[in-house]
Amino acid sequence: MVLAAWLQPPRSDVAVVTDPRERRGLWIEVTLVLLVTLGMSGLRSLVSLLDSLASTVPLAQQTVAINVPQARAGYLDLVGQLLSVTRLVAWGALGIFLLWRSRFTLASLGLDRTRPGRDGAWGAGLAALVGIPGLGLYLVARALDLNLNVAPSTLNSAWWTVPVLVLSAAANAWAEEALIVAYLLTRLRQLGAGGNGSLLASAVLRGSYHLYQGFGGFVGNVVLGLVFGRLWQRTGRLWPLVVGHTIIDVVAFVGYALLAPHVSWL
Repeated sequence: MVLAAWLQPPRSDVAVVTDPRERRGLWIEVTLVLLVTLGMSGLRSLVSLLDSLASTVPLAQQTVAINVPQARAGYLDLVGQLLSVTRLVAWGALGIFLLWRSRFTLASLGLDRTRPGRDGAWGAGLAALVGIPGLGLYLVARALDLNLNVAPSTLNSAWWTVPVLVLSAAANAWAEEALIVAYLLTRLRQLGAGGNGSLLASAVLRGSYHLYQGFGGFVGNVVLGLVFGRLWQRTGRLWPLVVGHTIIDVVAFVGYALLAPHVSWL
């Protein structure tokens, strides 16, 4: 009964916009936001996957890196990494700002600071719930030649490497959850999409910008998107998603950077 209840979308308090001019404006806004942020990442990721498939080398024998050097000089690389972090933070802030301008409060989006302990505990639980099966799916997809070998980091070892990887993880989590969950689900409901339809669209978009990793990356992130999106729909809390996503990425990014030189199967 509990599972059946969670599979059903909750009633939404978001009012559907009926004025044709306002609806047109919302569609234009959503299109532009996605084209300059994660939607464009999805299109570029699709191109990357098609390029990998066109190669004569099997997917499992190809490698793709997530955090890569952005300059040969160490401190210029640091500046480049921090600029990438700033861009991700700005992407997420853009989505939240646009909703705030539309009179959605931070509390209504689950971004108030009234329950940090509970939000943090929920986030840690989500990281364990999603992260461990996600690793298993990645390994299975690689074994079936459906996924590339993903190197979470190829950054050179420096005093700033681990802090930058942690910042990158947090920025990734913030951008994705703010845009793909809070912003997109809210806007789609305003445009009249149902709870399940908007959830599926959000999850598929999340999977699309992981296509560069292969089919396993796509499927795993669609599933993650369904879980995270439904949790936000049911609880209205965004911080646990940001925290959980951050933990997953910190473990992947920092763990790989520290272990890869010593563990051959990574």
